[in-house]
Amino acid sequence: MIEINISGLQKKYGHQLALDIDSLHVEPGQLCGIVGNNGAGKTTMFRLMLDLIEADAGTIHVNQGAVAGNARWKDFTGSYLDEGFLIDFMTPEEYFTFTGGLYGFSEAEIKEALVPYKRFLTDEIVGQRKYIRQLSSGNKQKTGIVAALITRPGLLILDEPFNYLDPSSQILIRRMLQQDNEVRKTTMLISSHNLNHITGMCNRIILLEKGRIIRDLQLPNDSLEEIERYFAMQAE
Repeated sequence: MIEINISGLQKKYGHQLALDIDSLHVEPGQLCGIVGNNGAGKTTMFRLMLDLIEADAGTIHVNQGAVAGNARWKDFTGSYLDEGFLIDFMTPEEYFTFTGGLYGFSEAEIKEALVPYKRFLTDEIVGQRKYIRQLSSGNKQKTGIVAALITRPGLLILDEPFNYLDPSSQILIRRMLQQDNEVRKTTMLISSHNLNHITGMCNRIILLEKGRIIRDLQLPNDSLEEIERYFAMQAE
C-alpha cells in the first residue's frame, strides 16, 4: 500500500511557474484522476514524481521516502507518460521482457503476467515480430501501458492513457485499471482529458489550473458538477 505526500512543490521554466502545489496527500489505494486544460501542469507534476526533472522547491515523499536522489520507490512504481518511455528498436515482446527483468521477473513470470492483457494487446501487437517503431500510435500506447502494469506495481502513474485508443480499447483499459485498483489496492494517478472515463473510474479528482490545485473532490461525497461547470466556463 503506497501513499504520497507532496509539500511546497514548485517547478519553473524560465520566469514562468509551471507547478505550485503547497500540499497534497494521496492515501494508499486511491485511484486519483488529475484533470486540467493544456498547460495546467499535469505532465510536469508526473515528471517530478518520477524524478525525471528537478524541482525548484519542495519535496515529494512516497511511503515516507524522498523521491529525489533516492531509488527505492522505483521498485514498486510503474509508469507510462509518452512514447519516450519505449525502446523503439525492440519488439513488444522484447520490451516486456526487458521491463519485467528490471523488476526481477523471469521470462516465464512475464508471460504469465501478460495473460490478462491478451485481449487488450490483440494479435496486431504480439506475435508479429514488429518493432515498436512500426506500430501505430494506439498500439504503442497499449505496449507502454501494459509494460507498466505487468510488474504489478504498488504505485501506477499514467499520463493520458486513453489517447490514441479506439473506444473498445478505452473501455477495456478502464476496466483493467479499476480491477487492479480494487483487487491489489494499487495507488493510481491517472491524467486525462476524457472526463467521462476519469469521473467514471476514479474515487478522487484533482483539478489543476496554471500549476495550482483549484478543486480536490472526493467521490462520491462531492459533486462532479463543479468540474463540469469549470470546463463549461472555460469554453465560453
